[in-house]
Amino acid sequence: MKRQAQATQCRLATPMPFGIEFADNVLFTGRPPTATRSPIHPLKESITMSMRRIATTALLASLSLVGVASHAEVTVQDAWIRATVAQQKASGAFMRITSTEATRLVGIATPAAPIAEVHEMKMEDGVMKMRGIDGIALKAGETLELKPGGYHVMLMDLPAAMTAGSTVPMTLTFKDAAGKESTVQVQAQVRAANAAAAPAMDHSKHMKH
Repeated sequence: MKRQAQATQCRLATPMPFGIEFADNVLFTGRPPTATRSPIHPLKESITMSMRRIATTALLASLSLVGVASHAEVTVQDAWIRATVAQQKASGAFMRITSTEATRLVGIATPAAPIAEVHEMKMEDGVMKMRGIDGIALKAGETLELKPGGYHVMLMDLPAAMTAGSTVPMTLTFKDAAGKESTVQVQAQVRAANAAAAPAMDHSKHMKH
């Protein structure tokens, strides 16, 4: 019995790993092991996130291209304004407009004149009459010409004379079949009062949405 007690004491004195104990010849290991999930390696997680960002960017880019393709492209050529003399309060603006899709010219604005309207000159009962209209329809792929004696823009209540050789900024507003409005910025050249339309020159920028 004495030897057995000594042997037991020796076993109890033996250092054991953390969490393991002997008591009355019974081995205790503390709490039972629990299943653990292997942590995701930081590099692998970073690569996965990068691939997701690339895929998202590519998708957004493709949707953007589709949206751009659906918009009409409007080009304005040879925009010019007839020069005026002192005390003259009105003048006409002329140009050629082409659109890739059907749209409608619904407005004109310029800092050079407080009033800018689309007008039509039309023969009625043997008399040439001019009247303001709310807009002009443009057919897809066809060129609409604003010219003396036909459709044109009237600039009224001019605060100063239009001097030949100067340029005047103008903003044209268009509305498509869905009711969405877009604008085109134009630099119109002021020409002598007796000037006719010159050879085509592109003074425009494409339509802004």
